[in-house]
Amino acid sequence: MMSIIFGIIQEGIIYSLMALGVYISYKILDFPDLSVDGTFPLGMAVTFVGISNGINPFLCLLIAFFAGAVAGTVTGILHVKFKIKDLLSGILTMTALYSINYTIVGNPTGFLKMDSNTVFSIIPRNPRSFVFQNKYLIVALVIVIISKILLDLYLKTKSGFLLRSTGDNAALVTTLGKDSGMVKILGLAISNGLVALSGSLNLQYIKTFNVAGGTGTIVMGLAAVIIGTTLFKKVKFLKATTGVLIGMIIYKACISIALMAGLQAKDTNLVVTILFIATLLSNRLIGKKGGKVNA
Repeated sequence: MMSIIFGIIQEGIIYSLMALGVYISYKILDFPDLSVDGTFPLGMAVTFVGISNGINPFLCLLIAFFAGAVAGTVTGILHVKFKIKDLLSGILTMTALYSINYTIVGNPTGFLKMDSNTVFSIIPRNPRSFVFQNKYLIVALVIVIISKILLDLYLKTKSGFLLRSTGDNAALVTTLGKDSGMVKILGLAISNGLVALSGSLNLQYIKTFNVAGGTGTIVMGLAAVIIGTTLFKKVKFLKATTGVLIGMIIYKACISIALMAGLQAKDTNLVVTILFIATLLSNRLIGKKGGKVNA
């Protein structure tokens, strides 16, 4: 039973980086960014090629982040500079990334060698060691905590303040002499960078690339964001980013419970849809009572 719980937590932690990215675009910028369905496998693709060619796995994490940031920048430019609707901008980027990810790897699927060096290889091999037995959970948790702290620190800076203000009141940003469009592009770059970082970590965890591996990512991320920000709305000492991380773990737990209850893997998308709808309805009901989560 404990192994199942640890499995749910470690998978939730890996995907929580993606949820943080969705939090920035959806909750802070109020931007329904569908390009995350393409940037998640983008992170997997560049990491697959990098590790296959002997690049340091930690460096692959950074490369994946910047690759995702570039993709997010493209989405932002399409929307801000070319005046394309937000939804369509994300769809265009997502569609283009499908071909780009395929081209990067050269195949629709790919498998790393079992002895490939990953970020989890940093833990010395010792079958009797508690740390080694839980290396995936420990390493992923450290990476996520560092990413979360950096994001929280950024949101407290002047640039982070402008980012939050852009979603709430773009006119205010303009009155401060700043270009709200450029701030939005920066936010989308950071958002998709985190999503690609999650994809990179996931690739090093499962050691398998699938060009369609990002399908449904946006729904998963939105569900985690809504769950986290709704359940912990009144917990004043808990930051919204922390709530989002916990929200992803809760989301993954719900999916696992549904599968253990007898549903088959083919029913996962149905479970995701039902859970997402239930989350939206709950958020609407609870939202009527007011209250706001700390940013």
